[in-house]
This record gives sequence, C-alpha cells and structure tokens, in this order.
Amino acid sequence: MKLAARLVVICALLLAQLAWAAPAPWYWWRSKVDGVRICAQISPGPGWDRDSGPYQGPQCQPKPRVFVIPIR
Repeated sequence: MKLAARLVVICALLLAQLAWAAPAPWYWWRSKVDGVRICAQISPGPGWDRDSGPYQGPQCQPKPRVFVIPIR
C-alpha cells in the first residue's frame, strides 16, 4: 500500500509541474552565411546566431504597451 501512495504523490507532483508550464519564447535568428533573419523558438542549426528577443509570439513583435490612466 505504501508503494501505491508514493506513486499517487509522484503523479500529483508531476501534474502540478505541468500546471506551471509556460510557452517557450520566440527569438530572431540570423544566418552566419548570408545574414537572413528568421523568427523561431529554437535554433535552426549550427549556422545561426540568436539576434534578439525574447518575444511572445511567432511574429517576433514586441509586446504592446498598455497605459492605464487613473480617473480622478
């Protein structure tokens, strides 16, 4: 019975980790060969350097700025 209880606890901890998971950031990658830039989450290969980032979406756009003006 102790083994089953341990398995339940381990499964619960693993599911808790999934609840905190976030999407991977996006980056601009520049080719070392011809300077072409692409937007991707992971490196396209050894011939690429990370150029800028991180961004939230696949268009590699900066987050929009939201200004909150208090009402008096």
